[in-house]
Amino acid sequence: MEQVKGKRVAVLVEKLYEDLELWYPVLRLREAGCKVTIVGPKAGESYASKHGYPAKSDAAAAEVKADDFDAIIIPGGYSPDHMRRCRPMVDLVTKAAHQGKVLAAICHGPWMLCSTKAIEGRRLTGFFAIRDDVENAGAVWEDAACVRDGNLVTSRTPDDLPAFMTGIFEAMTESAAR
Repeated sequence: MEQVKGKRVAVLVEKLYEDLELWYPVLRLREAGCKVTIVGPKAGESYASKHGYPAKSDAAAAEVKADDFDAIIIPGGYSPDHMRRCRPMVDLVTKAAHQGKVLAAICHGPWMLCSTKAIEGRRLTGFFAIRDDVENAGAVWEDAACVRDGNLVTSRTPDDLPAFMTGIFEAMTESAAR
């Protein structure tokens, strides 16, 4: 994955994240040579997953800018509901969307995208229970392992992680070519 080596990626974290949906992308991106920053509401804070496994944030959302990253990944679980309550986290994703950065969300992650107002008319997927939220935000729902709409990459569940990462790598490679 030479095309993504050196890319800067933010992976968002909040309490009750889905373990695999955070750690699988973090580790795959690091293996590919990306600089991964775990971003939460507070720097240095530990956030427990749905299963109790902690993830420590490297930076606070209020201390970073969309310009600092080439891509932002939003894991699922119940963490996106908590992320949406943190205005700096929503602002970070909103600014990244306006800049055309690669945005990737899995499971309940599209809840954050709904809060950005940046998905109207876009194609995406997620966990089936948030379909109404996604459609009410103006997006077109598709039931697929990975849905790519330009810079937007979405998937449904941990079972979709291989397709999700393929979509992320493809989107990052295409953005590098521009």
